[in-house]
Amino acid sequence: MKIAIASDHGGFRLKTILKQYLITELGIDIVDDFGPYDSQSVDYPDFAMLVAQAVSNGSYDIGVMLDGVGIGSTMVANKIKGIRCANCWDLFTANNAREHNHANMLCIGGQIIGDTMAKEIIKTFINVQPAPGRHANRVSKIMSIEK
Repeated sequence: MKIAIASDHGGFRLKTILKQYLITELGIDIVDDFGPYDSQSVDYPDFAMLVAQAVSNGSYDIGVMLDGVGIGSTMVANKIKGIRCANCWDLFTANNAREHNHANMLCIGGQIIGDTMAKEIIKTFINVQPAPGRHANRVSKIMSIEK
């Protein structure tokens, strides 16, 4: 599995923790950091767009964006064709986003979600598989709106 990850200054600390967690504890082979590389103030749209484009063009299986609350980056990512980004704050939303909505990008609010919960959210998001049947049919309807 290949994961693209980025943050803004509000999610930088959590990004550093989750990147290490993905590699060392979940055994993800490729986790590419799209920046920023320090905690200086940056504009979240720039980084959310980079990750979303990388997932949209097929270079990565899943994208992860960490900003202060998660709302703004989710809005940005969902402007990119082919992206279904979910702002998740617990295990239920992470599971539902993947299983029912076939989300391919996760956004977490680094200033509102604790480290342990964030680790469990990302683990759930990665491990849950998109469900076929009625859920796939509904996702097809979502994707047809982009055409």
